[in-house]
Amino acid sequence: MSRLSINSMTVRSWGVRELVDGCARAGIEAVGLWREPVAEAGLASAAKLVRDAGLRVSSLCRGGFFGADPGLVDNRRAIDEAAELGAPCLVLVVGGLPEGSKDLRGARQRVADAIAELGPYAGERGVQLAVEPLHPMFCADRAVVSTLGQALELATALPADQAGVVVDTYHVWWDPQVEAAIAASAGRIASYQICDWVTPLPADVLLGRGIPGDGHIDFPPLTAAVVAAGYTGDIEVEIFNEQVWAADPATVIATIAARYQELFADA
Repeated sequence: MSRLSINSMTVRSWGVRELVDGCARAGIEAVGLWREPVAEAGLASAAKLVRDAGLRVSSLCRGGFFGADPGLVDNRRAIDEAAELGAPCLVLVVGGLPEGSKDLRGARQRVADAIAELGPYAGERGVQLAVEPLHPMFCADRAVVSTLGQALELATALPADQAGVVVDTYHVWWDPQVEAAIAASAGRIASYQICDWVTPLPADVLLGRGIPGDGHIDFPPLTAAVVAAGYTGDIEVEIFNEQVWAADPATVIATIAARYQELFADA
């Protein structure tokens, strides 16, 4: 349980205070935070809540969305927020195609240019940019980076203290090259995020994530590959699911903790 982290999106009805209190009561030592609830609580207040509870922040989500305007000012602000919270990494969801554009190659080049620009700023503040590949169905609107191999290519253009990758089971489990890509990411895995792939997918496919054990993903081989690649950080549960959000957050956390002990005991 010492490596288990609950991302704030998993229990979306809770603010930072409730998340911190709920995790502390459940014996969970880390939380993953999103910028919006942090802003609602106040950055300094959120950082103090985590510290006073003896918890740590596993990641801050999110930066990125490098469209026609790469948003460098806001991304630098996100890096500063991560540093204030003590988050080791800022998760980057890189963005899809600009409105009206079909230039996928150009969009990917803008992502590479923006990450190269932001890397030194992040490194100076002790924050690693964590490039997250998203499942290909999100390529047009959310992330033109679809595979772990693509994310790693972007990250390795910078020093390891500036950029790494996110291994999110929901987004990479389908890839026949995923275990090789994880092995190639040794020293570059900034975050390991877990949730399941449940079917049938809802109308809003973004919400097709489930509690580990409820869907189709075989977690032990992925976890073994991440461990073999040298990752020793937190294992963060991030779920977007209307039914999970409607449930009692404390019950959701208890279920996740039980599934974690069942599926990730060797992590």
